[in-house]
Amino acid sequence: MPNKSTAPAAIPRPQILTERALSALERFSHIEAVSGVALLLAAVIALIWANSPFAESYEHFWNTQITLGLGDYSVSRSLHFLVNDGLMTIFFLVVGAEIRQEIRDGALANMKLATLPLGAALGGVLMPAIIYSLLNHGTQASTGWAVPTATDIAFAVGVLALLGKSIPNGVRILLLALAIIDDIVAILIIAVFYTASLDYLGLLVAAGGLVLVLLFQRMGISKAYAYLLPGAVVWFGLLKTGVHPTLAGVILGLMTPVTSKPTTERPLETIGRTFHELMDRFSQAGDDPEAVAKPLKQLRHAQREVLPPVQRIQTALHPWVAYGIMPLFALANAGVSFEGANLSEAVPQSVFAGVVLALVLGKPLGVMLASLALVKLNICSLPDGVTWKGVALVGLLAGIGFTMSIFIASLAFTDPALLSSAKLSVLAASSIAAVIGLVWGKLKF
Repeated sequence: MPNKSTAPAAIPRPQILTERALSALERFSHIEAVSGVALLLAAVIALIWANSPFAESYEHFWNTQITLGLGDYSVSRSLHFLVNDGLMTIFFLVVGAEIRQEIRDGALANMKLATLPLGAALGGVLMPAIIYSLLNHGTQASTGWAVPTATDIAFAVGVLALLGKSIPNGVRILLLALAIIDDIVAILIIAVFYTASLDYLGLLVAAGGLVLVLLFQRMGISKAYAYLLPGAVVWFGLLKTGVHPTLAGVILGLMTPVTSKPTTERPLETIGRTFHELMDRFSQAGDDPEAVAKPLKQLRHAQREVLPPVQRIQTALHPWVAYGIMPLFALANAGVSFEGANLSEAVPQSVFAGVVLALVLGKPLGVMLASLALVKLNICSLPDGVTWKGVALVGLLAGIGFTMSIFIASLAFTDPALLSSAKLSVLAASSIAAVIGLVWGKLKF
């Protein structure tokens, strides 16, 4: 006779409605266009707030100091620092994991696949840098040459998703690959050109953290929370070194294993075997939960190991990054006062014009010219399903700089007027590039 505890019970209607709502919310959170909308809304809110009668509260809020202390030792940092230097590390961790996976089995897995997006990305970096530098050469604004070189993956892919299924999948893959390579170049630019003098003691600390990561991996430790300590050591070491600490996220992402840890039995085989063992024990266990505790633990472990760590990181962190960290970054950085930008003066005007022209014109021009040169020289060919109209669309959407461009601007400029002008120009250029890209996509596809 079956155990009463296993008999199905009537599910309360509030529970059914809650489960349906959560299921719909989960599906909704994985729609790429929605994350782009969330980013845009956060930027709009920041702009309105910074130009409202409550503008002082915007600066005051993000400059609020958070203090952590232990005994006589205490550290005090602003909310703005915690977002830009702390939470953005998680964003860069996801970026690093995406790059690692693409190198393993994606668009960067071999030179034949990577040549076109690599060349297009480099063209899309060089042309904007040249346009900006020509307009700002010899001025104090010249340090911002890298601001218009970046592409915002989430925003660009979100805009592409708005065009629907009429866009060939090859165009989306090309845009993703270009944006990922763009991020690699942006990371290298930050490390090389926007790093202060190095403190070599910090390098030793960061190296110690990396050794711990490698040691944990060799020990077969696969739970993410175990890597919080070595990750924090790497972050602190880079901060002390003078390198921007968010690069710790990239390094850890690139070090994330692309295969599950070695086991005596494949995870799917373990799941099958444990499932049958679980059913047998459950039918004999009565009301004793201890009898099924071990197979349940094995089942959970095997379930986790089905996906390699690099995919688990992306799956687990994507909603937090897309709907938490990136909108929070936009809220903290997109609040540009129109008065503070001071576009009546020559240098801020030049910054504004340089960034807008570089992103809106330079990006698609660089992507198209580089792609055309590679194809005409028979170095590579266009991917299946991708035409020159698709390459032009990728180039236009690559002009959406947003997150990474604003991030680089915060490193490039110390003058508040130039920083405000740069941020405002990034917002304007990204909006223009998004609109032009949408119009082009609707007309040509």
